[in-house]
Amino acid sequence: MMRLAAVVAVLVLLAAPSTPEAQPTKISRIGILSGGSGVPPPLLDAFRQTLRDLGHHEGRNILIEYRSAEAKPEWLPGLAEELVRLQVDVIVAINTPASQAAKAASSTIPIVFTWVVDPLSLVTSLARPGANVTGVTTMTGDLSPKRLELLKETLPKLSRVAVLGNAGSPTTTRVFKDMESAAPRFGIQLQALRVRDADDIHGAVDAAARTGSGALFSLEDTVLVKQRTLILDLAAKRRLPTASTNKEFVQAGGLVGYGVNLPDMFRQTARYVDRILRGAKPADLPVEQPTKLELVINLKTAKALGLTIPQSVLVRADEIIQ
Repeated sequence: MMRLAAVVAVLVLLAAPSTPEAQPTKISRIGILSGGSGVPPPLLDAFRQTLRDLGHHEGRNILIEYRSAEAKPEWLPGLAEELVRLQVDVIVAINTPASQAAKAASSTIPIVFTWVVDPLSLVTSLARPGANVTGVTTMTGDLSPKRLELLKETLPKLSRVAVLGNAGSPTTTRVFKDMESAAPRFGIQLQALRVRDADDIHGAVDAAARTGSGALFSLEDTVLVKQRTLILDLAAKRRLPTASTNKEFVQAGGLVGYGVNLPDMFRQTARYVDRILRGAKPADLPVEQPTKLELVINLKTAKALGLTIPQSVLVRADEIIQ
C-alpha cells in the first residue's frame, strides 16, 4: 500500500502544470519637463490619476522624473538632456519652449507636448506628426476672436484692452498678433504688455491703468500662472476688469475666462503617454485639440467692480461663480 501511494504521488506531481518563475514588472520612466515653475497641482493630479486609471502606478510600474526650468528658459536644454541621460521612456513637455528643448535633445525618445499654442512649430503635420513628437494643443491663437467677442459683449463700452504676456515666450508674440488681427472687428485697440518677472508686472498693470485700458487680458502660460495672484491683486486695486484663457484664472478672482479645460487637457496628455508606453509611435498619433472649452464668469468680481454682466453672456456661461 505504501509503495502504491508513493507511485500515485509521483504521478500527481508529474501531471501538475509547471509554474514559470514570476517575471519582474517592467518599470517605465516618464520625464516631465516644465518651462514654468513645475506643474500646478490640479493639473498634475489630473495627469497622475488618469495614469492610475489606465493601470500605471507610481512606484509599482512607473517612475516620474520631474524637471522644472522655474521660468528660466535658458535652463531647459540642460534639463532636457538630463532626462535623456536617464533614458526615460517618454518625455512630457509642458509649453512650447520645453517642447522645443526636448525635441532638440532627442530624436528617438517619444515626446508628448501639452499647453502648446503652435504645434506646427514642433511637427510637420497635425494628422501625421512624424518623427518622435506629438501632443495636445491649447488652440489659444485660434480662440482669440471668440475671446475678444465675449469680452466686448461682457463690457459693451470697452474700446481698449491691455494684453499681458510672457516676454520670454514666442507664444506671446503669436497670440498677440492673432488678437490684434481680430480686434478691429470689435472696435477694440490692443496694448501689448510683455513681462518677465514680478517687478515688470507692477509696471505693466500701472501702464494699463494709466493709458486708459478698460480691461486687462492675461495670456496665462506656465510662467504667468505663478504670478496670477499678483496680477489679480494689482488689477483689483486699479479697478481693472480682468480676463484670461482659462477657468482657474476666474476662480482666483478674474472676471471672465474662455478657453481650454486645463485638467481635461492633462488627462488627454496622460492618455497619449499610456498609448506610447503600450507601444504606439508618436509619428502615428495625431496632434489632439481640446475636447472641452468653457466660459466662466465671476459675479463676485463683477459686483466688486460695480459691473452688471449682460444676460446674453450669463446664459452662455458654463460656470458662474457667485
